Amino acid sequence: MNDHGGTRAPGITLTAGPLLMRPWREEDVPALLEAYDDPVMRQWVQLPVSTPEGAARWLELQDEGWESGTRFSFAVTDMARSGELVGNLVLKRLGPDTERAEVGYWTAAWARGRGVASRALEALTDWAFTTFAAEGLVRLELLHQVDNVASCRVAEKAGYAFAELLSALPPEFPLDGHLHVCRASLTPDGTVVTQRGEAEPGVSPAGSSDSR
Repeated sequence: MNDHGGTRAPGITLTAGPLLMRPWREEDVPALLEAYDDPVMRQWVQLPVSTPEGAARWLELQDEGWESGTRFSFAVTDMARSGELVGNLVLKRLGPDTERAEVGYWTAAWARGRGVASRALEALTDWAFTTFAAEGLVRLELLHQVDNVASCRVAEKAGYAFAELLSALPPEFPLDGHLHVCRASLTPDGTVVTQRGEAEPGVSPAGSSDSR
């Protein structure tokens, strides 16, 4: 366990306007099951949840991620709607490379079209770069299949520039994918600056989400 670990990340919350991002709770199970009972979302996620037992195991996996310091998952709620669950947000830090990490997200069907994912992703991005600056984190990556147009729009709106077209990896990823990147830098006084922007020079889309 590292300094950022701990079951359900006690005390860690993020905000973006009326959105509150907080660790998942057992009482979120009914809303989690309802969110996964959506064919559009099931098209993109890798770990479908369809039973109370499956939802409980899913929550355990989020806890394990916090404890190991490899996966930081937040339930996205809308405080303007009585704390309604509207999505999931995750920062994934896998392997020994401390300079880069991956972000992912999904939005519940009933909350789409309200700018939830992009606002929540911006808050997660700033938190990640600030929290892990001392460990050298300077690059966040977002991946999605080329046909996930909504995820592509979220990435661009949140300042994740298109960087590369990824080849398909069937059967898990039957189509090509997009890699979007957001970077950070440190000012001379040690302040972390998130560099949101357009596609990298000479690169253009051809054609996470938490799906790759």
